[in-house]
Amino acid sequence: MAIIETEAVLHEAHRDNHTHRDVNGGWLRPAVFGAMDGLVSNLALMTGVAGGAADRQAIVLSGLAGLAAGAFSMAAGEYTSVASQRELVEAELDVERRELRKHPQDEEAELAALYAARGVEPGLAREVARQLSRDPEQALEIHAREELGIDPGDLPSPLVAAVSSFGSFAVGALLPVLPYLLGATALWPAVALALIGLFLCGAVVARVTARTWWFSGLRQLVLGGAAAGVTYALGSLFGTAVG
Repeated sequence: MAIIETEAVLHEAHRDNHTHRDVNGGWLRPAVFGAMDGLVSNLALMTGVAGGAADRQAIVLSGLAGLAAGAFSMAAGEYTSVASQRELVEAELDVERRELRKHPQDEEAELAALYAARGVEPGLAREVARQLSRDPEQALEIHAREELGIDPGDLPSPLVAAVSSFGSFAVGALLPVLPYLLGATALWPAVALALIGLFLCGAVVARVTARTWWFSGLRQLVLGGAAAGVTYALGSLFGTAVG
């Protein structure tokens, strides 16, 4: 009885510590990329304009224009990219579905050979493949996972990707503009807020990766700060040349 109870506890502990996060939902990559891109690109745009000795109105206008243009561009790009990828996957699934319908024995043998190649005893591999192939939809799902590396029931959504990208880019791009909208007249509050935002974004990303929060945060801060510094220098150079 004690052994059974111990095994139950171990099984429960294993279950509680063996859950995985959603890595195929289609929202994380565009959301993270959108927020980072919004922060870095709009900060760089505004510092470049400011480096050219532009007035406050021109800096704010450039920031708002960069926010709108970038958010719509990111959303359109993500929607098209994910939709194209999904359509390609669906086309391949249609090919596999036709093969299962026209040549079920060949597909069953293919599945058995795949299991056998992974070390399953050939007779057992054939029996497993036979039982799994009874249901056409289950057979399609298994072949898709084994041959294409995808789950037919968990394809990324173009709309989710587009909305995630649009919203995160807009939030990220708003940070450098916000101090000006609240009455700031100098560039440094916008730069400071944007750099803080970059650090926080990097730290949040570390929650779903293997990196430490401070390393991820510092990496984003350094990259964003470098981009802003370069564009400010270029703005100053070009502003002097044009002037």
